[in-house]
Amino acid sequence: MPPKKRHSGVTQSREPKPDADSASSPDKQDSPELSEKKHREKDAKFVSLCKSLHVSDLVCDRAWALWKTVQESMDKVPGSQERLWGACLFVIVTDMDIGCFTVTQVLKAVSLNLKQFLVVVRQLDVNLDTISTKVNSALTRLEKKYDVMLALYQRFEKTCKNIFVLTPDGKERETTRTCWTMFLLSKGRALQMEDDLVISFQLLLCTLELFIKRCSPDQLQPLYQSAISKVQTPPTRTSRRSLSKAKSRPVEPEVDAQLLETLCKDNECNIEEVKNVYQTSFMAFLESVDLSRSTDFPQVNFINQQYEEHYLKSRDIDGRLFFDGDESVLPPKVEISQVERTPKKNQPDEDGPMIPPQTPIRAAMTSIKMLRGDLPPNGDQPSTALATYFKNCTVDPTQDVQKRLETLGQVFSQKFGEAVGPRCVVYGRQRFALGIRLYYKVMEAMLKSEEKRLSVQNFSKLLNDSTFHTSLLACSLEVVMATYEESSFKNGGSDQTGTNLCFPWILNVLSLPAFDFYKVIESFIKAEQTLSKDIIKHLETCENLIMERIAWRTDSPLFELLKQEHANAAPEPAETPASLNQPLQHNHTAADLYLSPMRPGLRGLPPYSPATPPQPPAASQSTSQAPCQAPRPPKSNSLSLFYKKLYRLAYTRLKTLCSYLLSSNPELEPIIWTLFQYTLQHEYELMRDRHLDQLMMSAMYAICKVKSVDLRFKSIVSAYKNLPNTNQETFKNVLITEGHYDSIIVFYNQVFMQKLKTNILQHASTRPPPLSPIPQIPRSPYKFPNSPLRVPGSNNVYISPMKSSRMSPGIMTPRSRMLVSIGESFGLGNRFQKINQMVNSSERSHKRTMDPGSTLKPLKRLRFDMDGQDEADGSKPGGDSTLIQKLTEMSSTWSRMQEQKMKEDPEMEDESQ
Repeated sequence: MPPKKRHSGVTQSREPKPDADSASSPDKQDSPELSEKKHREKDAKFVSLCKSLHVSDLVCDRAWALWKTVQESMDKVPGSQERLWGACLFVIVTDMDIGCFTVTQVLKAVSLNLKQFLVVVRQLDVNLDTISTKVNSALTRLEKKYDVMLALYQRFEKTCKNIFVLTPDGKERETTRTCWTMFLLSKGRALQMEDDLVISFQLLLCTLELFIKRCSPDQLQPLYQSAISKVQTPPTRTSRRSLSKAKSRPVEPEVDAQLLETLCKDNECNIEEVKNVYQTSFMAFLESVDLSRSTDFPQVNFINQQYEEHYLKSRDIDGRLFFDGDESVLPPKVEISQVERTPKKNQPDEDGPMIPPQTPIRAAMTSIKMLRGDLPPNGDQPSTALATYFKNCTVDPTQDVQKRLETLGQVFSQKFGEAVGPRCVVYGRQRFALGIRLYYKVMEAMLKSEEKRLSVQNFSKLLNDSTFHTSLLACSLEVVMATYEESSFKNGGSDQTGTNLCFPWILNVLSLPAFDFYKVIESFIKAEQTLSKDIIKHLETCENLIMERIAWRTDSPLFELLKQEHANAAPEPAETPASLNQPLQHNHTAADLYLSPMRPGLRGLPPYSPATPPQPPAASQSTSQAPCQAPRPPKSNSLSLFYKKLYRLAYTRLKTLCSYLLSSNPELEPIIWTLFQYTLQHEYELMRDRHLDQLMMSAMYAICKVKSVDLRFKSIVSAYKNLPNTNQETFKNVLITEGHYDSIIVFYNQVFMQKLKTNILQHASTRPPPLSPIPQIPRSPYKFPNSPLRVPGSNNVYISPMKSSRMSPGIMTPRSRMLVSIGESFGLGNRFQKINQMVNSSERSHKRTMDPGSTLKPLKRLRFDMDGQDEADGSKPGGDSTLIQKLTEMSSTWSRMQEQKMKEDPEMEDESQ
């Protein structure tokens, strides 16, 4: 069964059977032996399976009852019954939180690998109420841990080939097997969040260092022979008894710095971070197993015994099976190709480096390297320019900034250590130090932009706003943790797990309301031009989560703003429906949002809607108002922008769900949207401690009901599960009354319908309410700075600015095409001739040969368009054509390309004004 505390482990070539001594459990204490007499009415094979897995009578009964329920609900049972029985047993022991068997033991019993087993367990959820949230979370954690362990083993296997010499007797296999087992043990002891890919990999390098320096030179490849900083004498293998005498020996140097540096360089890992892991977590592990003072190889039997105990206690997958290539942990063939993503070999006549396989570990190491490279080296203090901004303030915020960072740094590091594992506080300090550097960098960029926009240098009010600073720091830390794969939505992040660093963990740690955090996200992305596409998507997902549910918690300041907005009786709501069909344009920056409301509600008002009386033009009201009209109270910029984004997110999700369910009734989509939008605008209290999608599904069911369209909640939630970033908890656990949760159906009957019954029935009358305008859905406001831009006048030519000189063009450009990097040495002259041949050739390729009578097919390669003609159609443009001419044309259109980008991005256009 999945562990309570996210420990991992994995097994050797043969699966050990736990006995009463090595695998005690609460269940066994109640019933050590399954009574076959009590289960005569059950299938004999099912009872035999239960007995082999050492389950109790109670577990057997409940698993059989679950099986009968599943059997009755399924029209046809997929696969073999034995596999579904194993899944039922897994669900029951997970729900009951008892330990009867390990994950590996149930995989062996039903002859499945882990990925197949996860699919089978999820197949049980036929009625959408079979698998509890607890079981679903266990499955998600188990899958993430398996993916991390698979990635680690694949890297371990490749690294060992670069380190150890292969011998005819296979002696190196014993060394690498013990090394892998010892790593698994150290990971299980040092980390309680064992799906932390980066720290786990750093521990792996520490373990390799320990074994390499104990090997004789003839066992090592030349690189690692020369890396060892001192002459080694061949170690001896000691018995377990002699380990107790090791304490009297001189203490061995903690780490061979030269060897560790070679390992880190070979694996693109930061040496200082690995040293910290070695001196804290790894040394503490060695002390715990009495190996810190020994110069000998760890004893094989001792390491195996220690790991065996950990594995059986954790009830997890046995990590040793990766080394043996056991079928229970082998990934499907498709999975292997997705993990490796190894490019094809270069053509024989092509020079240049191969693109390295983009494995999960390589991707993480590259992201970390780029993050560190983008930050100023001495960025733990404000730069000269930023310090000048501080001094220009009416009230200098310098001391408050420093005190805040010191306080929050201690809190963050402590909470990080509690979540990741013992002695991991130091890693929290490292993450926080990187966060400070990013925090100062982005703050300076924001202030420079504001100075250019407003022509002022005194930002005293903003820079003395504690919420602004905490939000900016939280966003910086979130970027750092996402880069280190510690805050990743791949693990089904939930804020209910103490060992989960996934967003919104950072908000809880810094006691920051989600509504305040949302204000900084867009400005942060625009200010920090070096953010990768993945990080931008991550922050956009964070923003969506805030709008969907986190900002709607009871203690959120959002409700107070809405209350004030309605109490002021402003002529327009937070966001008028009429503005929905306009592009999402605004020129609000973080300064506007944190100091909002700052300007009269007249500024930036959306056009009036038919439901509200027209207003005089804004220009006539900016200086004076009609005598009969009272001055309006200030309007919240942050609330207005929040609702604009909320409506667009809500409609996007509704449109996707309608495409799944109501393709034959397209006329219902605008009606459902009208009810949905009305609820968000006028009955926003229904969102308190609830999820946006709960109102969406209820609105869909309500309209289908009154329009006599047969659509049941079971169909709605089945389709809903196919939407991105969804969780079954959304429809299984909905707030009904304070402290009481139930299904989406109960919520609809007892809450939603009771509140909106009159409005719902209006849509069935002969005079239904007017339809709300459909929001215009623009592309993501968060542009990716490295995305290629199309050259105006051509559908085939794109220019992408080089982001940084740290990444060579040979790495960044697919090797299936030739590469020209302006300003850098290109190589042999014959390559220019080949490119000219490609450009001038009517076939457009120096490798393509065509029969005289064959029809030319449109090419998938990059083509140059001239005078509106595509040379792929066989026509030849007039005049000479050379690569230099083409590049000159591309360069001359750069300004036009920038103008096009400004037109396609209204927000950037507003910002430049």
